[in-house]
Amino acid sequence: MTHPNLRFQARGHYERHVAKLHGALPTDSTPAVRIYEVSPRDGLQNESVIVPAEDKVALVRRLVAAGVRDIEVTSFVKPSWIPQLADAKTVIASLRDLYTRDDLRLWALIPNRRGLERAIDADLRHIATFMSASETHNKKNLNRTRRESITGLAEVIGTAKESGQTVRAYLSTVFGCPYEGDVNIEDTIALSLDLLSLGADEIALGDTTGMGNPGQVVEVVRRLTDAGVPVERIALHMHDTRGTALANVLAGYQVGVRTFDGSVAGVGGCPYAKGASGNAASDDLVNLFEAMGVHTGIQIDRLAAAGVFLAERLGRPLPGRYHQFHMGSSSDDDAQSQSA
Repeated sequence: MTHPNLRFQARGHYERHVAKLHGALPTDSTPAVRIYEVSPRDGLQNESVIVPAEDKVALVRRLVAAGVRDIEVTSFVKPSWIPQLADAKTVIASLRDLYTRDDLRLWALIPNRRGLERAIDADLRHIATFMSASETHNKKNLNRTRRESITGLAEVIGTAKESGQTVRAYLSTVFGCPYEGDVNIEDTIALSLDLLSLGADEIALGDTTGMGNPGQVVEVVRRLTDAGVPVERIALHMHDTRGTALANVLAGYQVGVRTFDGSVAGVGGCPYAKGASGNAASDDLVNLFEAMGVHTGIQIDRLAAAGVFLAERLGRPLPGRYHQFHMGSSSDDDAQSQSA
């Protein structure tokens, strides 16, 4: 049954959704999957080391050079909330030559109306909003009930669409809540439909603490599509806290999802499990899909080099599997060169 207030029609093809975001009709070179890179924002916001703005800008440029076309570069939040992203204005200003390109989408996370105003002032064309599927997590994270969040997002999303912006809506804790445990799928369905009816172009389903499993992913995606949510409007934001991120991504791919979030080299720890892996590594995703013959449009060696750059700036090794393989291969090559 289709939600009665859903003000859009399913296109039926992922390629046309990507084409809309690209601003062009699909061609043979259109990637078969879309990798949405979150390392400059979600990856760095939990780091104890505050990366300078110039290094964040350099990271973004390296990601672009690797072929990444969707990058969440920062968040317009209060510096007291997330000091790691206090330089949002500087970072955005330094990337102006990139975010005006038609083949590239640089995104910023928007917490509220004030954040949206800052994004509009900066001429950003792509924004992301967020709330939780879990009532308890939403209250602890945003100090609002879910209904209050929907009311607030109605204004933010409405204004953004009037300004011609593309809107992504994150829905966190879909596959499990650290406070409530299992999250009712019916809540996820209702909130997803509400967000899409408000004008969101895409719903990013978050496995916030890495509690999800492939069976859950299949069930949630199928239930959403049965309820009238076009699969091309669904993205998966998986965490690797328990080592299941790639399995969950593959499960999502098998039921039609074609947009997957990743963070280069797996940067970004889980706030509820100290020392645990956080975001799915984008280089792991690219390696997986390209090995399957699924085109990503991203050059894995350049992406891995961006991960090395970031690891050097953070002063520590990062958890991504391909990143570790790449670092090991580089060390072996250096050793062979020295012994030759």
